[in-house]
Amino acid sequence: MCGILGIVARSPVNQLLYDGLLLLQHRGQEAAGIVTAERKSFHMHKGNGQVRDVFRTRNMRSLSGDIGIAHCRYPTAGSAHNSAESQPFYVNSPFGIVLGHNGNLTNSDQLKEEMFRQDLRHINTNSDSEVLLNVLAHELEKASVRLRLDPQTIFRAVTNVHRRVRGAYAVIAMISGYGVLAFRDPYGIRPAVIGYNETEHGTEYMVASESVAVDALGFSVLRDVAPGEAVFIDEDGNFHSQQCAQHTSLNPCIFEFVYLARPDSVIDGASVYEARLMMGEKLAEKIRSSYRHLDIDVVIPIPDSSRPSALQLALGLGLPYREGFVKNRYIGRTFMMPGQAVRRRSVRQKLNTIGMEFKGKNVLLVDDSIVRGTTSREIVQMAREAGARKVYFASAAPPVRFPNVYGIDMPTRAELIAAHRSEEEVAREIGADALIYQELDALKAAVQQVNPKLKSFETSCFDGQYITGDVTTDYLHAIEARRDAERDSGEEGEGAQLDLNLATAQ
Repeated sequence: MCGILGIVARSPVNQLLYDGLLLLQHRGQEAAGIVTAERKSFHMHKGNGQVRDVFRTRNMRSLSGDIGIAHCRYPTAGSAHNSAESQPFYVNSPFGIVLGHNGNLTNSDQLKEEMFRQDLRHINTNSDSEVLLNVLAHELEKASVRLRLDPQTIFRAVTNVHRRVRGAYAVIAMISGYGVLAFRDPYGIRPAVIGYNETEHGTEYMVASESVAVDALGFSVLRDVAPGEAVFIDEDGNFHSQQCAQHTSLNPCIFEFVYLARPDSVIDGASVYEARLMMGEKLAEKIRSSYRHLDIDVVIPIPDSSRPSALQLALGLGLPYREGFVKNRYIGRTFMMPGQAVRRRSVRQKLNTIGMEFKGKNVLLVDDSIVRGTTSREIVQMAREAGARKVYFASAAPPVRFPNVYGIDMPTRAELIAAHRSEEEVAREIGADALIYQELDALKAAVQQVNPKLKSFETSCFDGQYITGDVTTDYLHAIEARRDAERDSGEEGEGAQLDLNLATAQ
């Protein structure tokens, strides 16, 4: 899960890129980077940490130019704390290219071997984004005539990238002396949206992970990048686009709507906020049909991303909605912590209860999802300690039973609380008197009610169906073996692995 941003403007772009990264900060807090172009020179600054920590006034002054790209990183492949893996990545042959990537390549190891044996290119890090950059650079070299590029040549190279690369990827790249390129995988798993701004000097364009960056920077949304499509904006601000994949279908990651995206974003024509309201409505329907026996006094969300679902759930059941937890926003995100014991302590540091909303009541807690169950268990205990008579728990998402390999760094299956347990067993594990999960069909219907044009979704973490068709049992076992080795060596090499319950900066 990362945030990407590219802008071709008519005035200095550094402040726009910085502000855009702040708006996308929820997508990655491990590292951040900005690259701008001035004539044929790149200016780059990047490093580990949040946007406000990476950039200082002196760094911003050095980022001159009217064109640039930016990236904020939450690692899903590579080392979590290696500053060399902060993005954008740069390669100077045969063209100067910088690239930022959101997603995960499922054939990265194969591509590395091809790079070494066939393409004669060297990969310096363990990041699949550097692999993707080198594949793009190699295909641009093959497609170009006398090392000259035009939009059709660039699109021909992207077509060959699609042929070689597997997995989920939304990409923004900048080619020195030419402009900004963006493209999306043929399945449309990870999001990318195009914005524009009319100025007296001409049209400015941007591509970003979420529409919130487009809106808040004063641009207007043009449309989403289509699956398999490439968009190229040259240095003069001319807009070019072309479909570069033979077989495409739109399958947005449904977890974007459950948790990842900001509620004020619109992804593939569907409002994230409205989708979360519909999730609450679907949960209310399930409780009315199957859990009428529960004597619920009050509905309480677990901040922040579950609030719309909890609000609509309360309305649907005719119950009071109350804020029972206060969030301390000045502590690092829970899932960034390096170990399980620290994670447990962090829940208490991050949340505190409002006792009057729990004392003597049967409370229904609503969260966006349950992954490990560690924070859910702690929160249920906090509710009991605050005086709740009974604690029921509702998840706006179905049980997470399988790892996600398309850009969300979830735990291995052995660590997923619902992987090998029934709902009743999960309820006992987290200490709840009852547990209500969203049905997968209901979750899909909730998003489709917002945009009926969405016919299919990437839902592998719920149903184990990997839409790219290349994720095998051996592949999943290899991921688990690598993570086991990292734990044995005392490293959290995949970014301390995602525990979603409190992991939001939205």
